Amino acid sequence: MQCPKCAHKDDRVLDSRSARMGEAIRRRRACLKCGHRFTTYEEVIRAELRVVKRDGRHEELDRKKLQGGIARACEKRPISFEQIECLVSEIIVEIENEYEREVPSQILGRKVMERLEKLDEVAFVRFASVYRRFRDVTEFVSAVDELMGKGQG
Repeated sequence: MQCPKCAHKDDRVLDSRSARMGEAIRRRRACLKCGHRFTTYEEVIRAELRVVKRDGRHEELDRKKLQGGIARACEKRPISFEQIECLVSEIIVEIENEYEREVPSQILGRKVMERLEKLDEVAFVRFASVYRRFRDVTEFVSAVDELMGKGQG
């Protein structure tokens, strides 16, 4: 593994442990030349899943993009990076088990919303406001009212 600091190709593994619910291995490494410590992840490469967008375009399912969207919805909320990472892993594993090659973006969005609703209501509303593309404030308020109704029941 090449050191990200000095580009030296020899390193030593300091620690290995399971990550992402057993879907990956996290390794702490130290460069043998400069001593810089860095982390790598090793995971099984599955057949590339593609997301079918609303307008018909296809793009690769990007873990970082999914994680970034969820992280934006969770900003300034009491949600750890590990919780977000776990949520992303759960969604990807579920999608890979249910879909062979392509998954509609609506399904992906729905799965994110289902989990965010259980995790944090504010993050759920933030994500839903982007995902559902509310046309006006009335639609947004009715979605929040619907959420509030579930909480009281």
